[in-house]
Formats: sequence, structure tokens, C-alpha cells
Amino acid sequence: MSSFEVIGGKKLSGEIIPQGAKNEALQILSAVLLTNQTVTIHNIPDILDVNLLIELLEDMNVTVERLNRHSCRFTASDVNVDYLSSEAFRKKGGKLRGSVMLAGPMLARFKKAYIPKPGGDKIGRRRLDTHIIGFEKLGAVYSYNEHVNCFQLQAEQLKGTYMLLDEPSVTGTANILMAAVLAEGITTIYNAACEPYIQQLCKMLNRMGARINGIGSNLLVIEGVASLNGTEHRMLPDMIEIGSFIGLAAMTQSEITIKNAGIEHLGLIPEKFRQLGIQFNILGDDIHIPAQEAYEIQTFLDGGILTIYDHPWPGFTPDLLSIVLVVATQARGSVLVHQKMFESRLFFTDKLIDMGAQIILCDPHRATVIGLGRKTSLRGITMSSPDIRAGQALLIAALSAEGKSIIQNIEQIDRGYQYIDDRLRGIGAEITRIA
Repeated sequence: MSSFEVIGGKKLSGEIIPQGAKNEALQILSAVLLTNQTVTIHNIPDILDVNLLIELLEDMNVTVERLNRHSCRFTASDVNVDYLSSEAFRKKGGKLRGSVMLAGPMLARFKKAYIPKPGGDKIGRRRLDTHIIGFEKLGAVYSYNEHVNCFQLQAEQLKGTYMLLDEPSVTGTANILMAAVLAEGITTIYNAACEPYIQQLCKMLNRMGARINGIGSNLLVIEGVASLNGTEHRMLPDMIEIGSFIGLAAMTQSEITIKNAGIEHLGLIPEKFRQLGIQFNILGDDIHIPAQEAYEIQTFLDGGILTIYDHPWPGFTPDLLSIVLVVATQARGSVLVHQKMFESRLFFTDKLIDMGAQIILCDPHRATVIGLGRKTSLRGITMSSPDIRAGQALLIAALSAEGKSIIQNIEQIDRGYQYIDDRLRGIGAEITRIA
């Protein structure tokens, strides 16, 4: 198991380019199964989770042609449907929560699908009810095999219907959407997720011949078609990585320019970091963060302590709350971080407290951060990365801390951030990967 050795307290400088969006990639790559024609995808992030999904597609007999490190051609003209019922798929697919995204396309095109018990981050309960109920409303029948921890779905013909989702799940919306594009008749999805990644998926499917209306809203209307064609698609830059780099610049008092940031797709992210007191300039599609000696957390207009919480798009993404929490540790002022969605995502705060941060973990969902205002620096320690986002947050803390930190279990970070050590060294970070 690999580790990062980080020597903190160094100011960074330079330009950094965000990777392609991980959360978009898992949907877009699954969608190649909807057609027997070639789909070319660009700006694919070179990370463990995405590469594992590409391996699963190859195992299913999808032809994959690597054009370069971040572009591929996919042709799903001879899919081995039976592979999904194999032990090999359950074993590999169970390591990746994103494997659930294969179900919608498989059910739509081949009338059967399998969902292994999902893996991924251990950040709390992440139910599949929205996916399964949506498939059922389209006419699929499901069963659960306890012996192999696998859901089995089948349908003679999916039929369009109206559905009101009980939660605006991003993966649930994407999965149901991909099933509905080849269903018979019209499907209406209300309370749909409307994140930029869903918008990207809808636009790609429409280029392939799908008929989806309401893109960007929480009411999607899909008129089913008989088949889809090939297309070419480019993924957005990863908004979570962009937020991470803004936080990194502030914590390390560094001047950093984030190139090609996809500004129009960032939603509230820039505003939330401004509320933490971080100054930056938007120059075209770039974000320039100047070196700041200090930053002060805003209060509400009535003087109340700022609360930052997650909410479905266009609200603030839960994937950046770990970064917000870390950045607040060196700010002036206090903030309440309220993680509504996952009950285990704030448990990494014990490591920050060991580093010298002043944090009160109120309950599994809320933490109050009392900023140190740089009066005391964080100190380097040995710690372990519990999940993708907390791992990146701990890496930022280590880069700002005095002395040496060791971050173990960095496979969690590698799942979501491509060769992050090489890229950070490119702007002056002292970070070494230890086998």
C-alpha cells in the first residue's frame, strides 16, 4: 500500500490544468453501450475508478481504442451480455460504485442487467432504491440474489411512464435516463438531478439521436427512439478538483492560476470560497488566485456564524465540503459545515484535530471550525486517507502544515485525482510517493 511523504509550509506558484470530470466520466463511458456505433470521448481522467470501468467495458467485449492518454474510441457492436452475470464481473464491478451505471444502458439495449453490491467510498449509506424503482416503473422486474450480492433486472420491453423521484439522485437520474432513451413511448422524470454532468449526458445522447427535453431543469421529458448512433464528446473539467485548487492556494498562501476551468459550469463554487474570504479573479475561462497572507470568513448579514451545507444542484456540491472544512482551519473566524447527505464524511476531522486544528464535531453531519487565523500552523503527522475527497483535503492540510506528513492509503486519492503528486510538484510542492 502506497503513501505520500509531504514536506509542508512551502509556497506554490504556477499554472495547473484540471482533469476531466470523474463524476461525468462514469456516466458517459457507460452510455457507449447504448449504440453499436463508435463513440469517441475526450478529456477522460486517467484515474483508478475510470480505468476500472474501461476495463469492465473491455471485459464485456467492447472494442476500446486508445487515441492518447485522455481520449478513446469505444465500439459496443458485439457485447458479451452474459459476462455481467459472471463471478468475474461481480468481483471487479463490486470494487467500483460506478459499475451501477452499466445497468440502464444494458437494460435498454439488451433487456437485462446485473448490479453487484456496490463498492466505492465508505462515507455512509448510499442506497440504490432510486435506480431500482425507476427501472421498475419503466417495466423491469428485479430480484436480489443474497448468495452473490447481486441485483438482477430484466424486461421484455421498457415502456415510457411518468415518475417522481423521491430524491434528485445524480446517478439514479442518469441511469433511468439512459434506460428511457430506448424505451417505447414518452418518459417524464420529475425531481430529476440537473447537475452539469447530467446536462452533458443529455446533450451527448441527443447528438446520438435521443429526444430529451428539459435539459438543465428538474423535469426531463424523454421520447424513446428505436436506436442511437455514434458521436464525439468532450468531458467538462472536474469542478471538485477546481475547488480543491482554490483551497490549496489559500491554505499555502500561493499564487496559482487554474487554466480552462469551465467557469460557466461551476455554479455556487466560486461564491462559497469567496464567503471563506478567498480572493481570486476570473480571467476568461481561467481562475487566478493571488497569494494571500490572510483570509476572513464572512458572517451572515445579521452577524450570525456562516453555515455552508450541501444541496442538490444548483446548490453546493457535497464533494467539496471536506475541502471547505480544511480551508476554514486557517481562516479568521468560524464556520459551521453541515454535511447533510453522508453520515460518515466528516469523521476525518480527528486527523485535522491531531494536526492542531480547532474543530468541534457536533454530530456525524455537522462540524464547527474555529479558524486559527495563521496564529498557529498545522503540524505534520502520519495519517490515512479514508475516502477520495477527505484524502485530497488531508493532502491540502499536509501541504500547508509545518514539517513532514505521511498520508497512507493513497489509493483512495488515486481513485479520483490523476497523478496528483506529479502535477503538484509542477507548481513547487514537495511530495514523494513511497511504495
